[in-house]
Amino acid sequence: MRSVKYANSLCETPAFSYKRAVDLLGPLKKYFGYEKFRPLQREIVQDALAGQDVFVLMPTGGGKSLCFQLPALLRDGLTIVVSPLIALMKDQVDALQTGGIPATYLNSTLDRREAKARWRGLHRGNYRMLYVAPERLMLDAFLERALNWDIAQFAIDEAHCISEWGHDFRPEYRELKKLRKHLPDVPIMALTATATERVRADIIKELKLRDPRAYVASFNRPNLTYRVVPKTAPYEQLVAFIRSRPNDIGIVSCATRKSAESLARNLSEDSVTAKPYHAGLTNAERTRHQDAFLRDDVSVITATIAFGMGINKPNVRFVVHYDLPKNIESYYQETGRAGRDGLPSECVLLFSPGDVAKQLHFIDEKAESEARIARAQLQQMVHYAETRECRRTVLLKYFGESYPSNTETVDGHAPPVQISCGSCDNCLQPRETFDGTVHAQKFLSCVYRIHARHGFGFGIGHIVDVLRGADTEAIRQRSHNELSTYGIGVELKRSEWQAVGRELLCLGLVECAPGKFATLSLTPAGLEALRKRTSIVLTRQIAIAEKAPRRRAGAIECDEVLFERLRVLRRKLADERGVPAYIIFSDVSLREMARNYPMNSTEFRRIAGVGEQKLRNFGEAFLREIKSHLATNPGRRFFKGGLDSTPAGTVLTPTAIGANVKKKVKSGEFSGEVF
Repeated sequence: MRSVKYANSLCETPAFSYKRAVDLLGPLKKYFGYEKFRPLQREIVQDALAGQDVFVLMPTGGGKSLCFQLPALLRDGLTIVVSPLIALMKDQVDALQTGGIPATYLNSTLDRREAKARWRGLHRGNYRMLYVAPERLMLDAFLERALNWDIAQFAIDEAHCISEWGHDFRPEYRELKKLRKHLPDVPIMALTATATERVRADIIKELKLRDPRAYVASFNRPNLTYRVVPKTAPYEQLVAFIRSRPNDIGIVSCATRKSAESLARNLSEDSVTAKPYHAGLTNAERTRHQDAFLRDDVSVITATIAFGMGINKPNVRFVVHYDLPKNIESYYQETGRAGRDGLPSECVLLFSPGDVAKQLHFIDEKAESEARIARAQLQQMVHYAETRECRRTVLLKYFGESYPSNTETVDGHAPPVQISCGSCDNCLQPRETFDGTVHAQKFLSCVYRIHARHGFGFGIGHIVDVLRGADTEAIRQRSHNELSTYGIGVELKRSEWQAVGRELLCLGLVECAPGKFATLSLTPAGLEALRKRTSIVLTRQIAIAEKAPRRRAGAIECDEVLFERLRVLRRKLADERGVPAYIIFSDVSLREMARNYPMNSTEFRRIAGVGEQKLRNFGEAFLREIKSHLATNPGRRFFKGGLDSTPAGTVLTPTAIGANVKKKVKSGEFSGEVF
């Protein structure tokens, strides 16, 4: 396997001659409305056109779909896309057809007449792309008919499902390895958003990829802001958060079906349009609730892990974790549903030590071999929630990636200094530290005394009970009320002592034994700190930060009044066609329209996301709305460095705007940059 990293996107093999012959930017703009590629897309498309097997690891929102969709349009034959979810198939095909691209899907939602019509179209070569589920594709009858088609490529989406080491293993994906036997000459592209190195190797092995070109993009999502908030009054906190963002669409991630149901019901009673999504609903109910969310009929979906993979909604502006995820990989995948369009979005985790106990209860029901791994993964998740480090750095480190420019040196040799990512709570509002030597000494001493008496340790809950002088049966039975450390910690709440204990774990002064009971003992460093009374700095509990910074990566300043008018128009056009609003245009496209005020089809064509088919179908309606807005509202000018002020009451006519833009372009002041 020849690997190509995002940090170094230069291919490690000689360039193919076809790369100079094929025009990629023309079709990119014509069909998808974009004038340039995202990182790694061009190289992946070129390798696909050369008939190479390709492995693509690219985070949600990185543009994976275009990697196989564009090649499908530039060569003869049919690209078969393996997709695990019916909703995703329809969503992708709706978007492609709206852009004038011949694509279809085959699944159980089609009636007999419609399915026959699509089969006929496939036999006639009417389509460039076919979306199908793995279990349908691998049926003998299906493969027998497919052998008569001119198949140019297989694209295996959500490829991590093929690996037993992945977080979402699906046995039906294992059958895909037979594709090499039935169609040995057809190249395969495998794509996923989350995969460890072990899972990547498993995907390549199971799909029998031949000397694949492997592209691993950065896991960094710069447009996402990460925050952790203490879970004090969770429902009230959630309602306040949602109400402070009245026009935003979001997902609330829950640990249980019961929680998803009750939250949706309570939010609806409090005038927030919400629906639940979990495995306990019927297929019809899940489909109805998901469609309502995709079409913006509800602003919030309260969901368990059953909701997520394959959700292609680009304008999710926030993901709130109401409960603690079981591991960082799940957390990353679930937060990845926010901001797929690249616009600023928020990821908030409500954290309570009580949630750790709930997760441990679930883990205790597993076999010990599984439970040991699950406890280690949970400990990593708790470390993320309680860390004082940059949260982005912690996330990327988990996936084996260093945050770009996260350290610097002075004079080329000084110790590294942490650089703020500028978009997580710890970097924006560093947590307050204090001299925690006394608290640490009390906790370490209690762990030491209990271990010295019995020769073994106890769990963090029992240690805290002893420190607080609790009158429990466990304490009385073991005479721990006679210890010198009994009751010496009444000044702190139980949750505060638990936070101290977990921070001492993170600092390496205390260690947690593997196994069901997770008992504590001092490390050599902890024993030394206790004996020498070493000064120890601790952090105060996390403070709530209600508002994220105004200017963030991916933000596009625009005329907000016009943006809202364009959103209303987009919704009207989408309802007429029976598709989600983002199928018409993304929020990014609307914001660029409300920033640049295009006046004619030539200017409208320059907007990101406007291809030829969308220009024909929707250009006139949006241009009319922009001109109508400018007839009664003052225009605003957005140039490099910010907003050009316009005198109050001044109405910028289309002619005036055009002349001013031309003047700025000529002088070099206008950059055309998107903020």
